[in-house]
Amino acid sequence: MRMRCSITIAVAALVVCASIGAAAPLINGAGATFPYPIYSKWFDEYHKKTGVQINYQSIGSGGGIRQVLEGTVDFGATDGPMSDEQLGQAKSPILHFPTVLGAVVMTFNLPGIEKIRLTPETITKANFRMLFTSGFLKKKDVCNGTYAKYCIKPA
Repeated sequence: MRMRCSITIAVAALVVCASIGAAAPLINGAGATFPYPIYSKWFDEYHKKTGVQINYQSIGSGGGIRQVLEGTVDFGATDGPMSDEQLGQAKSPILHFPTVLGAVVMTFNLPGIEKIRLTPETITKANFRMLFTSGFLKKKDVCNGTYAKYCIKPA
């Protein structure tokens, strides 16, 4: 009986050790939400081919930077590169490289307005922010006043 118990414990120990040794590597990342759909596909395919699992949390660029600086993830993703100040806080060197590119497209639907002429003046950072955050393009008087010269009404 004693021999049987020892063999059972030895086999159990081997099974536990083998399962620990066989655990697939795990890489953790966090950051920008924009690339998440393609990252998810890439990481799934990579896992199928290599057995390496990549866990990515799309928590936003700021969250990705914060977690990289805190050392809680192996990599981070951000819409723009880290500032010199942020890089100075890093515990180890940070390597920036682009992975996904995208574009911002402005759309509008204003009755009676055929086109809006976008010029450097109308799309300055301040104006662009105002267009999207204040509901400016939803206002019926968008093409009156200051911005009237940028609206093209049908002939």
